[in-house]
Amino acid sequence: MKRITAVAIALVVHALTLAFVVLGAWTIVVNSAFVFAWLIGGGLIGIGWLLRPRLGQVPADAEVLDRPAATELYGTAERVADRMGIARPKKIAVQDLVPATVYQRVGPLRTPVLVIGLPLWLALPPHRRVTLLALAYARGVTGDDVIVASALSTLGEWRGALLGSGPLKAREEAQNKITASLGALDGPGTGYEVAGTFGRMIGRVLGAPVLLLERGLTRLTRSGDGPRRERMLTLARRVVPAEDLAELEEVMASTGYLAPMQAAVLRGESVPAIRQGALARFERAAPSVFGSPTATLLGSAESDRIDDELLQHYTRAVRGFGLIT
Repeated sequence: MKRITAVAIALVVHALTLAFVVLGAWTIVVNSAFVFAWLIGGGLIGIGWLLRPRLGQVPADAEVLDRPAATELYGTAERVADRMGIARPKKIAVQDLVPATVYQRVGPLRTPVLVIGLPLWLALPPHRRVTLLALAYARGVTGDDVIVASALSTLGEWRGALLGSGPLKAREEAQNKITASLGALDGPGTGYEVAGTFGRMIGRVLGAPVLLLERGLTRLTRSGDGPRRERMLTLARRVVPAEDLAELEEVMASTGYLAPMQAAVLRGESVPAIRQGALARFERAAPSVFGSPTATLLGSAESDRIDDELLQHYTRAVRGFGLIT
């Protein structure tokens, strides 16, 4: 029931966005002889465009890898996807300073894209890399609700436009300097401040329903987190056992793998040395078990070839590891 309610609210939000475009076009068509009608219609269409559903995109700081340059990585990602019974990623991208790995659909065609965070990927042994891919795929599939997610992004745009505005900092600083030099009585009028305050009051009045709608839709979405997580774990367990998933989630939450790599970068170690050090630490913490069910998906030799494919990306990424907190 909550799912149906969330979708219904999301459809209302999208209908409102479409209404701006339709009303703007109708205003222009019916009153095409009047310039004022073109201004109003164009403004309404512009509002509809600004509030259009966001269908996702590859992060701006991610670099999409060409398949010929990352054949082994694409092959591994596709094998894991096939084992789980989900769509293969059409593109694979890497991010230098974001540890998380994400599987998502982007654009109007809902193209499946896998974005790999290099900090965590560099540190993981082969079987944990498979676990990371399985977890990313499972999260992406069970959380891919484009209707509700895009409605939340639209409401976020509304909230930012109506409630996020404030006095211009540069204007305030200039006003303070003028007041300090001329005195409060000799300073210019406060029409700008009055107009700004009045505009923000109107924004808060109009934005209150938007804020309530956004919070309500967010709460309805989060109410399904428990069942959604169970579906996610069930899907991921098609590839890896539950204990491997739990161990990886613990590693991701603690970020304890990162500090030794940051220290190694400061010591000037090479990427292969940083990689071997990370593998040794994981081996001491949890010795590898031969005959792992993930070995057919990614063995040590294949994992090494992936590292060779990503070497130049690792080399660039490690320079910024100190910025990760």
